Amino acid sequence: MTKLSPLASPSATRAVLEAHGLATKKALGQNFLINDAILEKIIALSQVNEDDFVLEVGPGIGTLTIALLKHAGFVVSVERDRDLPAVLAETLEPWADRFSLIGKDALDLTKADLADAAERLGTQADAAGASGDQVIAPASQSAHPLPNKFVANLPYAVAATLVLDYFERFESLESATVMVQAEVADRMAAKAGTKNYGAYTVKLSLFAEPAGRFSVSPGNFFPPPRVDSSVLRLKRCTPVDGDGNQLIREAVRATCIMADAAFFNRRKTLANSCKMYFAGKGEQGTAVAKALDSLFERAGIDSRRRGEMLTREEFIRLGEGLLDATN
Repeated sequence: MTKLSPLASPSATRAVLEAHGLATKKALGQNFLINDAILEKIIALSQVNEDDFVLEVGPGIGTLTIALLKHAGFVVSVERDRDLPAVLAETLEPWADRFSLIGKDALDLTKADLADAAERLGTQADAAGASGDQVIAPASQSAHPLPNKFVANLPYAVAATLVLDYFERFESLESATVMVQAEVADRMAAKAGTKNYGAYTVKLSLFAEPAGRFSVSPGNFFPPPRVDSSVLRLKRCTPVDGDGNQLIREAVRATCIMADAAFFNRRKTLANSCKMYFAGKGEQGTAVAKALDSLFERAGIDSRRRGEMLTREEFIRLGEGLLDATN
């Protein structure tokens, strides 16, 4: 049976690295996938098809990238390791007209970077078409100048930060299907009232909801990490207020602040945790701390509860209360 990615094996991965005089870099969180069956599950879960423009972070030697390029219209990858562009130019050469690489830290990625990459892809596709080659021209690439799906085997040290940041800043993203540390996936998908539920969970829930998951053991990587992993799919959602209206940006930010306040000391009640949080936020924070009792009352939230017991909708009410108190 034909493999989805010819690089998905220990021998193939070693061969590519050795051919370029390279080794995996622990400091960059490099753990390359070596099981083709896992790639197949990632593609299936992500629901990537030829109409999609995919964003990938940390392509490595191109193992997952090849699988993505066999299904998506276009792929743009972000890689900070300066040794890997030459490797990717070789391993991804058959799909060069549909692939673009951004060489920078993924934490510093901007919309301008993505727009430039999309423009390069458009130029490459036009050139290939003019030469008579068949080119997949995804509808999403023309309708959405930025990627609409995020699929990646993420560096674990920055995975949680990247996922939340990208959903917040890149509105074109409809979903994210990401390989992360299992405990990070637990936080991303946690329900209210559970130990993994925290401020991060609340914030992420304002942008996306879990839509599928599977586990990946260390033996599926080279070198094997010391932790278990999970692939989690998150689908963008549109949170609403009590009247069913989409939350304005200011309300989203206020809700995030109240999540931080509620979990500032998760062992404390809402009243105590929030007071401690805002007391350290200067003059304006002190004013909010003094208004907390009325804020909780207007939101219909018992301040004797703990943050971990509040649902997303209750945090939204607290965020709206904060907006009222500070305007």
